[in-house]
Amino acid sequence: MQFQPNFPWEKFPWQAAIVHFTRSIGHSQTGNIAEAKKEWQNMKPLQDSLLAQKDTYKANQVAIQMKIAEAWISFAEGKKDQAIQQMKTAADMEDKTEKSPVTPGEVLPAKQLLADMYLALGKTSEALAAYEADLKKHPNRFNSLYGAAMTSEKTKNAAKAKQYYEQLLVVAPASQREEIAEAKAYLGKAKL
Repeated sequence: MQFQPNFPWEKFPWQAAIVHFTRSIGHSQTGNIAEAKKEWQNMKPLQDSLLAQKDTYKANQVAIQMKIAEAWISFAEGKKDQAIQQMKTAADMEDKTEKSPVTPGEVLPAKQLLADMYLALGKTSEALAAYEADLKKHPNRFNSLYGAAMTSEKTKNAAKAKQYYEQLLVVAPASQREEIAEAKAYLGKAKL
């Protein structure tokens, strides 16, 4: 599938892989496993192209994204234990990779996605540990701050919930997002 007509995507395999990565995750999350697998399969030739160009950093980034997408496909198929193992592998791969100084951070960090997966399984303690691990590498990341606050609240750790909700308000004070409204409501109740 073309992303944009008349654009030379073949010259930008890493960027094209990011599109396939996000689509694969989106399809997995909405239960469209067949399309998730197609998008995942579209990433391999792009990784091969990067390897042929001897761009191992970007090829490795695509490999991590492929492992993450594979984990979400497994999760959507009901293979929860396998999905967790695949996501842990992706997180380990990501942890072993030094970020290039000229590239942005990960589109979606594997540890954050591991935490999301744990949370979907109702494993709040494991989710909190993974969100906190992600925040060590990616400080002030909105979704991980919110996830850490929410899971702290669910595990009845009021001090941590307060800390993470306050930090979320510092990161995005003027945001109209629902998560900010939840943070303000929690902190408002905490003062009572």
